Amino acid sequence: MTKRIQRWFTLLVTAFTLAFSLSVLASNETSQNTDNTRLGESVIQKEIVGFAGADYWRMVKDGQEGYTTSQSPEHGVLISIPGQTWFILKEKWMSPLGALAIFGSLALVALAYVTVGPLKLSKPKTGRKIKRWSRMDRALHWSMAFTFLTLAFSGLTLVYGKHFIKPVVPSELWGWIIYAAKQYHNYIGPIFAILLLTVLIKWWRKSVFNMVDVKWFMKMGGMVGKHKGTHPSAGFSNGGEKAIFWLLIFFGIFITVSGFILDFPIFDQTRRDMELSNLVHMFSALILICGFVFHIYIGLFGMEAALDGMITGEVDETWAKEHHDLWFDEVKDLPENQPGYDEKLEATKKGKPTQESL
Repeated sequence: MTKRIQRWFTLLVTAFTLAFSLSVLASNETSQNTDNTRLGESVIQKEIVGFAGADYWRMVKDGQEGYTTSQSPEHGVLISIPGQTWFILKEKWMSPLGALAIFGSLALVALAYVTVGPLKLSKPKTGRKIKRWSRMDRALHWSMAFTFLTLAFSGLTLVYGKHFIKPVVPSELWGWIIYAAKQYHNYIGPIFAILLLTVLIKWWRKSVFNMVDVKWFMKMGGMVGKHKGTHPSAGFSNGGEKAIFWLLIFFGIFITVSGFILDFPIFDQTRRDMELSNLVHMFSALILICGFVFHIYIGLFGMEAALDGMITGEVDETWAKEHHDLWFDEVKDLPENQPGYDEKLEATKKGKPTQESL
């Protein structure tokens, strides 16, 4: 029934177009010369053939280039045949394998929690606090975390929302959801690029690998196997933290560059450029999402008191000794890490005499 309606509608539109065109020609016949009349008839014939001709659409589907007044690249090609390769890679390979990788990462951390369990401190906490992160550091960390997670969520909505959200919500609501996800992704993406550059400048010195990190990796961070609970030596950042940092920087650069190409299609990007950027963007984002599943697991569940430093800026002395002993030896004698330092500093700011001054 639908095809029959479409066929009748096409015939009606064609008839209306012919009638309108012929009436225009008839009304202007006395004022036009023979050349203009022939030109008008030629235009009508081309439009009729283009509207209903199967050969025309066959050439379009074959990717043949037609005529256009636009001088921009590929504007004469309505259907890009190589784009089918991109579509297959994206829909048949990248999307399913990406979903498998994300759910696989979640399954692995759940299995690690059940079978291996969290890494506990060997000794009780002493209550003495060691300053680890400044307010600027914590603000930068949580800004990056919020930006990355929300961009990941909106990006996953754009890729997988049609499979998980669209079937269970009204069409109007789905339209708003996908529109909001796209707009958020477009406008917050550049903020991620700025934060990424700031993270690189702020923390790269603390993330340079050395032989201590090699030994840390050989003992697998003291988290599994025969080395579990051994707490291998580490400086301010251990090998795992440095690996996460450079994973973020390396794939974050790919995400940023490909994202700008997709976000600002005003530099004569061809379809091939956009398709390649889309695949690179998806692949890099999926790598980071899977990597940060493990990072979040360690911070929340996998290591006792691991999150304290990024919440308060301070860590317990026992935690510092066991997980970052080399760094602890460097900072334990600093004034800000001595008992009562905060009280003395607060009293000084208020102009009150301290116990030592009395």
